[in-house]
Amino acid sequence: MLSDDELLRYSRQILLAQVDVEGQLRLKQSKVLVVGLGGLGSPVALYLAAAGVGELHLADFDHVDLSNLQRQVIHDSESLGLSKVDSALRRLRAINPQIELVGHRQALDPETLAAAVGAVDLVLDCCDNFATREAVNAACVTAGKPLVSGAAIRLEGQLSVFDPRQAHSPCYHCLYGHGSEAELTCSEAGVIGPLVGMVGSLQALEALKLLVGFGEPLVGRLLLIDALGSRMRELRVKRDPGCTVCAGRHD
Repeated sequence: MLSDDELLRYSRQILLAQVDVEGQLRLKQSKVLVVGLGGLGSPVALYLAAAGVGELHLADFDHVDLSNLQRQVIHDSESLGLSKVDSALRRLRAINPQIELVGHRQALDPETLAAAVGAVDLVLDCCDNFATREAVNAACVTAGKPLVSGAAIRLEGQLSVFDPRQAHSPCYHCLYGHGSEAELTCSEAGVIGPLVGMVGSLQALEALKLLVGFGEPLVGRLLLIDALGSRMRELRVKRDPGCTVCAGRHD
């Protein structure tokens, strides 16, 4: 059940026919893992906490640096030098003390990553390196957990949803294979702050759609964002029958 305080706190989204009280209860009962608490993970964690996702697991081994503050809006000047997890926990508890928060402050090795993914209903990839994205994708495929993946660099962003529960869904490896320009990081190529906020907010929206069960998630579709021209376009992405990560899962 939802308390009177929860009914008031979430009233604006409960008013939506696509959410209603039943959908809000689904959010309250959901567990979500956010991998990376930088430019993408900041809006993801903020919006999912505010929306009432019952249990948020936050993973990041880095510490807050002054250069982060241009785009990583969950952190502030008082957090400099702190673990990004601890900084985020402080902010999220202030926003919504009614949810459960679980921190992962160490780098996730294959065993701990598998355990972290297995403990939740959905994963959001908000990291900035290809190796971690590949590892998170493989763990989600193995566990059968949906993955919302976002990326942003320079003035370009992209977003997709990979859902191994659906036979037609590709995985991250189907799309990117063994690497791409996405291997560059923001510290090497630069990025504009509002772009990561935009991509992260869209990731949070896709997560809410999947958890509640409304709308059409970006499964089998890649959304490309051109911040320079203020344009978006969409590409269809098919599952690779020869993919070394997900091939044979539904065959």
